[in-house]
Amino acid sequence: MMQLHDVRVVYPGGIEALARTRLNVERGEFLVLLGASGAGKSTLLRCLNGLVRPSEGAIGASELPQGRLTPRHLRAHRRHCGMVFQQHHLIGRQTVLANVLMGALAQHHPLRTLWPWSREDQLRALQVLDRVGLLEKALARADTLSGGQQQRVGIARALMQSPTLLLADEPVASLDPATAESVMGLLHHICKIDRLTAVISLHQVELARRFADRIVGLRGGQVVFDGPPAALTAEREAALYGFAAAGAPAERVPDSALAALA
Repeated sequence: MMQLHDVRVVYPGGIEALARTRLNVERGEFLVLLGASGAGKSTLLRCLNGLVRPSEGAIGASELPQGRLTPRHLRAHRRHCGMVFQQHHLIGRQTVLANVLMGALAQHHPLRTLWPWSREDQLRALQVLDRVGLLEKALARADTLSGGQQQRVGIARALMQSPTLLLADEPVASLDPATAESVMGLLHHICKIDRLTAVISLHQVELARRFADRIVGLRGGQVVFDGPPAALTAEREAALYGFAAAGAPAERVPDSALAALA
């Protein structure tokens, strides 16, 4: 589906956000990225849809000519990528329906915004709102919704693109635990029903263990764990985040312990 071929990202000032990385994202899998803040999760995620351009290496995408993501094919690639953000990025004064319809813009010419939305587009937007449980809120202002409801609108907007790849950057970081679990359950259910490939960055390890098909752990810009949730033991989690496992002395886990994550 997608691949990172020796991808490295260095930001201005020489800050290496992502070390040279090789990673395959398989079609249909629900992949969760774990790691502390600054570990490189968001950078890796944004490389997948071209929001961040690698300093070195290449991004592979199976639906593109020659299987490579290039500036020439960036717009075509993004049509297939739905994106869900932590802060929702909704237009508060607009209705929920209007926000969801914006997800269809990638499928139309930019001048399409000068005319009213077609009946077909509006019906499809209502259908995706129904899927996320917000049909009755279609005509409400987006800024009157709760945080969990706003994130559901963000998911519906992404679904309006009819994506084959769904990317979500800390989608439940600002939500309470019960709402976070509900939103993650919704994301997982939709991706499995629609056979979407998903790459989700999270801080909540237990949500990753519950919903992920595969977990990729990052530390210091490097992939230090890649495996099924069952393989992320307490010791490996401690090494990933740099703290002692339960029952161990309360001291920082040295970098040499990362070898055990492989």
